[in-house]
Amino acid sequence: MSKPAISVVLIEDEKQIRRFVRTELEQRDMTVFEAPSGKEGLSAAANRKPDIVIVDLGLPDMDGLDVIRRIREWADTPLIVLSARSRESEKIAAFEAGADDYLTKPFGVGELTARIHALLRRRNRVGDAGSAQLRFGDISVDLDARSISRDDERIHLTPVEFRLLSMLMRHAGRVLTHHQLLIEVWGPAHAEDSHYLRVYMGNLRQKLEKDPAQPVYLITETGVGYRFAGID
Repeated sequence: MSKPAISVVLIEDEKQIRRFVRTELEQRDMTVFEAPSGKEGLSAAANRKPDIVIVDLGLPDMDGLDVIRRIREWADTPLIVLSARSRESEKIAAFEAGADDYLTKPFGVGELTARIHALLRRRNRVGDAGSAQLRFGDISVDLDARSISRDDERIHLTPVEFRLLSMLMRHAGRVLTHHQLLIEVWGPAHAEDSHYLRVYMGNLRQKLEKDPAQPVYLITETGVGYRFAGID
């Protein structure tokens, strides 16, 4: 039996870009459903239940950020922003709205395809609602038991370190902004204390990465936040 095609809802008002992306993705064995407006995109995302949603931020009837927020009210479908907006503040806003990845126009379809496959791989590894027992490299983590070990040797994390790691792992592959992490791990009173994150991420890398100076799993997204990569 042949493998089902990856289904994509493409929410983009520029006809030429829609045609280009659809043609290229269909050549890579994907099924693409086009939507030229936010309203049509929301309908397609709800009815088609795609594997991936790609959305432009500059739509004719509503802001792409609102489309992302609406989708996030009822679905955890991997979502990639495709936009000409390139400022860090705009990227942060998209990630905080619920985007998983952000690609700036002009873009290469090879990179877009790679990001689609990467998001789907990470989603499959994490599993539904996130497995309580996860592994990356030689590290084993039991989120429910709040234990972590390397080759059966226990690694001690402080409660804050564990909360930070748990937050990143439960959203593996998704960029979490500084603001999101500070709110979830430290609380609203510390929403602007970004130095907390630098210190604790440094501690986690020292304990978990083979080379803390060149992290493989705890990745910095410059000016935006952090991303956890590599669940086995």
